[in-house]
Amino acid sequence: MADEESKSSKPFDPMEPWRGMRDAYLEAWSKSMVEMVNTEAYAQATGAMLDTYLTVSTPFREAVEKAMLKTLEQLAMPSRADIVSIAERMTHIEMRLDDLDAKLDEMQKLRAKADAGSRAGVTAAAVKKAPQQTRKAGPPKPAKRGKK
Repeated sequence: MADEESKSSKPFDPMEPWRGMRDAYLEAWSKSMVEMVNTEAYAQATGAMLDTYLTVSTPFREAVEKAMLKTLEQLAMPSRADIVSIAERMTHIEMRLDDLDAKLDEMQKLRAKADAGSRAGVTAAAVKKAPQQTRKAGPPKPAKRGKK
């Protein structure tokens, strides 16, 4: 019977109490941090730190940007502003090409309608005038040259 109990139970783990203490500690720490972060005082303190950081870092960021622009200029490479400008110009060109394409399609449709209308008008007029038409004397046809 002792064999059956030892087979069904887990083996002893000496680290299990430590894991339990760790989990309880992390759970308590998590709850206290959530309570602290959700306060107005924390939001104000974080806002003040962020404002200070942005105020202090702005001159450094501007200095780095100027140095980068100078370096890119000396290496004859485009800056971010140059690439953005080219991208905007390409977008405008693409939009104008799309507009021209749409206008050309519209012109082709109108011309196709006009051609179809004129063909229909010519064939209808030709049918009406066919019995009345006679061959007018025109310039004589050139003589055919035969092979010698």
